[in-house]
Amino acid sequence: MDPVTIIIQLLSGALGGNVVGALVKRISLGLLGNSLAGILGGGIGGQILGPLLGLPAATGGGLNLEAILAQVAGGGAGGGLLMVVIGVIKSMLAKR
Repeated sequence: MDPVTIIIQLLSGALGGNVVGALVKRISLGLLGNSLAGILGGGIGGQILGPLLGLPAATGGGLNLEAILAQVAGGGAGGGLLMVVIGVIKSMLAKR
């Protein structure tokens, strides 16, 4: 896996986690929590969602615009999704 691809996934995951945290304040984990959950989700999401949805990957050491956008989409979606899951679990545990 190309290191640039991984960096794109992690950064877009952090962005996705923070966007979702800003939109759904009730489950927000704060700036650091949203970023960390997003980074983790971005790495996982970029690796799983990309091939699962048939998104293009960077091959041969070259990145094209389509591959970059696919990595941003996979990382952002994974980051946002994991932030929501962790936020919901945290809010459920806080009600106890």
